[in-house]
Amino acid sequence: MLSAAEWDAIRISLQVAGSAVLWILIPGIALAWLMARRDFPSKSVLDGLLHLPLVLPPVVVGYLLLIALGRRGFIGQWLDQTFSIQLPFTWQGAAVAAGVMAFPLLVRSVRLSLEAVDTQLEAAASTLGASRWRVFRTITLPLTLPGLLTGAVLAFARALSEFGATITFASNIPGETRTLPLALYTLIQTPGAEDAAARLCVLSIAIAMASLMISEWLARRARQRLRGRDDG
Repeated sequence: MLSAAEWDAIRISLQVAGSAVLWILIPGIALAWLMARRDFPSKSVLDGLLHLPLVLPPVVVGYLLLIALGRRGFIGQWLDQTFSIQLPFTWQGAAVAAGVMAFPLLVRSVRLSLEAVDTQLEAAASTLGASRWRVFRTITLPLTLPGLLTGAVLAFARALSEFGATITFASNIPGETRTLPLALYTLIQTPGAEDAAARLCVLSIAIAMASLMISEWLARRARQRLRGRDDG
């Protein structure tokens, strides 16, 4: 039986991961389209920056977020003074940290799907008078849907498991920023809490597996729907 603190960790984890995916979704699609459809001199630099969270230690990412979004950071100070928004040591800050770490997975999945779309279909729609937005909305986005769904679910799973950037930027505050990984870390350091740690470990594995299975199921359904539309 899970304790109240363990249920809190689950709730905060789902809240943080869901919010992380929501805030990275539109920027992720936009950047994926830019990388798939446009060539520009600094493209390789931008590609490296997009994938940097995958190769940097998560603690470094959290530290950079503190520098940028802390109350004295060049962005955080502006947010505090203009909108009274303070991200460090809040669940919203945890969502920002988790979103930054999950962002490359979303962009990568959407970009690969965009690169697989036949650009001749888009060109044909444009010659028939469709605007760029209509082409994207009615042709490009539906054909990219399997990759978008896969990327969103993988980003959710990555945000759910984020530890280093979260504990550095948002700390480990019970009931506020203590997600499942942070709760597990706390229990491991607590004498006599081995059973509770084992429960959270099993629960984390179950949630991760469920996310991967849902991702595959959604992508398969989207591909079947697209094939059905083509056959029709």
